[in-house]
Amino acid sequence: MGLIEGQDVARIDSKAAAAIASKVEDYDALVHDAAEATHAQEKMSLGKAIRTYPNAILFSVILSLAVVMEGYDTLLLGNFFAQPAFAKKYGHCNAAGKCEIPAPWQSGLTNGSQIGSIIGLQLTGIASERFGYRKTILIALVFMTAFIFIPFFAPNLTVLLIGQILQGLPWGVFQTLTTSYAAEVTPVALRPFLTTWVNGCWVVGQLIASGILRATVTRTDHWAYKIPYAIQWVWPVPIFIGCWFAPESPWWLVRQNRLEDAKHSLRRLAANDREFSDHEADQTVQMMIHTNELEKAAAEGGSYWDCFKRTDRRRTEIACVVWLIQVFCGGPLMGLSSYFYTKAGLPTDQAFNLSIGQFAMGLVGTLSSWFLLRKVGRRPLYLYGQIALFFLMITTGGLAFKADDKSVSWAIGSMLLIFTFIYDLTVGPVCYCLVAEISSTRLRAKTIVLARNAYNIGGIIANILSPRMLNSTEWNWGAKAGFFWAGTGALCIIWTFFRLPETMDRSYGALDILFEQKVSARKFASTEVDMFASHSQASANAHGTSSVDDEKASSTDKVDGVVANTTGLAYKYEA
Repeated sequence: MGLIEGQDVARIDSKAAAAIASKVEDYDALVHDAAEATHAQEKMSLGKAIRTYPNAILFSVILSLAVVMEGYDTLLLGNFFAQPAFAKKYGHCNAAGKCEIPAPWQSGLTNGSQIGSIIGLQLTGIASERFGYRKTILIALVFMTAFIFIPFFAPNLTVLLIGQILQGLPWGVFQTLTTSYAAEVTPVALRPFLTTWVNGCWVVGQLIASGILRATVTRTDHWAYKIPYAIQWVWPVPIFIGCWFAPESPWWLVRQNRLEDAKHSLRRLAANDREFSDHEADQTVQMMIHTNELEKAAAEGGSYWDCFKRTDRRRTEIACVVWLIQVFCGGPLMGLSSYFYTKAGLPTDQAFNLSIGQFAMGLVGTLSSWFLLRKVGRRPLYLYGQIALFFLMITTGGLAFKADDKSVSWAIGSMLLIFTFIYDLTVGPVCYCLVAEISSTRLRAKTIVLARNAYNIGGIIANILSPRMLNSTEWNWGAKAGFFWAGTGALCIIWTFFRLPETMDRSYGALDILFEQKVSARKFASTEVDMFASHSQASANAHGTSSVDDEKASSTDKVDGVVANTTGLAYKYEA
């Protein structure tokens, strides 16, 4: 496929369209319904989407709450290192009685969950395609409930490490399928809100953890760290109940050729017949079939290896780097915030107070991003957000040279507060939206698995480096660590400028064509996509009809944004 010469129009070619025509019974009806459903999706207002798909919003929000557990626990462990009771139980104490978890164990514990997540993610990519998103999440919730017992009763660091690894297994499920589910049950207008809500759930978990840690920081007994662990049991049961009643992803059902089940799922996700008729459900299923067949024409397979073939290689690269940017823009400092604050010179109780404010600002940032996503777009928000974070890291590192001044310690803390707000306004939530939209529908779960594993590998590297940067027995950089993350952040900014495309207001089929035709990242927003115009040629190729005769005999009439060829063979949506 290629762009039309002299024009910014990305068009499906006749070979791909002919491949689709050869695999469906009523090609003409498929094209007509797919064109109308695509037009309806891309032109649907936010208000109309909310009225039409309230159940999709509800179930997506409920399933995404599983990420609250991960956000809660990842912050828990990193900040336990600054908790006196935890350090006394599991750490080494010096002659002055000051206890601290050794840096190698800090790295090992934080990396334990990452290693478990990597394994869980790889299994998720296989299990979700075989059993569906819903069943896979239900099984993960059961295992999560069981694995919480291990850190709760852990007598030493070794058992605690085993618990972290095992808890990471179901986290791998939650990291992938909550985003995939949100992307597949909602229309274009709702997609940015429900995918970025996954980041909101992450921040909610961190905020709750900060509050619990602050409430228990003055305790000197073992309940100082056992209470935060026990609170993890609050989440699985209500999420399990909500997931039990949730419909399966209609896109997954189409990929399994369960078309009636896909239609039934759509009807359950929608409000009622007045907002979403039976005919509209049929057309939406046809749109999904068309997109699925379009992707099969480009790449028939659905394995992990297929993520690195042809145009999917570029999509996988973008998804992986987008998630890696969350690590290398300076994000690890947020997970170690209380520990970072104490190393910057603040008292322990004030460090935990700042952590609460930090993640409250993060939640405000995530909610605020909803207003910018539809106005500004994904690419500008991601790029300018990174630039802002770069300057904040430079400033934080510069302040470290006067860290002996108490007012400077508070200034360093303020920088991390502002960093968290900007991060959760831009890089944090937009990442989830981009990763969900960049991947093809057939390889979505596996692409997100690979992208999240890239993030986890980056996290392992950061978890090895960050404690050493801050630990007084190691490099003891303190706030000077900001310079390191500013350097890696600069590389991320360069990549984003040249490689990250804009995906706003594009259907999955339109994105498929833009990638298949190798449109430059900086031209994605300005390129018109013509998904259906060449289908008369495709029908001619598939059925042995002369396309020249078709063109002579046909005329076009525009109805509701769809140009219909009167031969009944081609339908074009005008963007």
